Amino acid sequence: MRMKKLKAKAGRLSFTFYLLLLAGCLFSARPCSAQEVVDKMVASINSRELITYSDLLWQLALQPDTPLDNPRSDDLNRALQLLIDQRLIAQEAEKLPTIAPKDEDIDKAITDLLSRFPSKMEFYQRIGRVGLSADQLREILRQRLAIENYIDFRFRSFTFVSPQEAQNYYNEVYVPRLRRQMPGRIVPTFDEARQTIEKTLANSKIESDIDAFLEDARTRADIVILNPV
Repeated sequence: MRMKKLKAKAGRLSFTFYLLLLAGCLFSARPCSAQEVVDKMVASINSRELITYSDLLWQLALQPDTPLDNPRSDDLNRALQLLIDQRLIAQEAEKLPTIAPKDEDIDKAITDLLSRFPSKMEFYQRIGRVGLSADQLREILRQRLAIENYIDFRFRSFTFVSPQEAQNYYNEVYVPRLRRQMPGRIVPTFDEARQTIEKTLANSKIESDIDAFLEDARTRADIVILNPV
C-alpha cells in the first residue's frame, strides 16, 4: 500500500520544491493593528491573524517573473492559500523558541533570495513598488526560517527510510522510469542510486506528513475569507 502511494506521488511536487514555494511565498511582518488601518483585509485566522491585500502583493513581489501590475487572480489566490498554511505552521513554531533563526541565517537567506532575481536593482525595485522595507523583509525571512526549522524539527528528524523501502522503490519505480525516459542508458546499480532514492523517499514522507498536518490544522482553525481575491 505504501509503495502504491509513493508511485502516485511520483508526478507531484517534490518536498524540496514545496519548500521553495514556502520560501517564495512569505507572510507579513507588520502588526495587525497597523494593517487594519491601511489595508484591505482579505482573510482572518482564529480571529487574531489577519491577511491583507498588501500581504498578497508582498508574496508576488518576492516571486521572480510574477506580474505586479494587475495581478492575476490565480496568483493572488495561490498566495492566499500558502499564506494561510504558513500562518498555521507559524503558530506552532512560536511554541518552540529554541528553533529561532540567528542573524547570520537571515543574512544568508537574503543572499539566497537575491540570487533568484536577475539583479539586485530589479529586486529592490519590486519590493519598493509594494512598500516592503528592508527591516520588514528581514522580519519576513526570520519568520520563514522559523517555519523551515520547525519543519525540520517536527517532520524531518523523525523520518526513516528502511532498506526494504529503498529497494522496492528502486525495483518498482526508479529503474522502470529511467528506462522509459532514457532508453539505452546504463541504469545505475542500487548502491549507486541508494542515496538519491533515500532522499526522494524521505522527502515524499515529509510532504505527506505536512499535508496531513495542514489538513488537520485547517479543520481545527477558524478561517474566514473576508474579501475574495
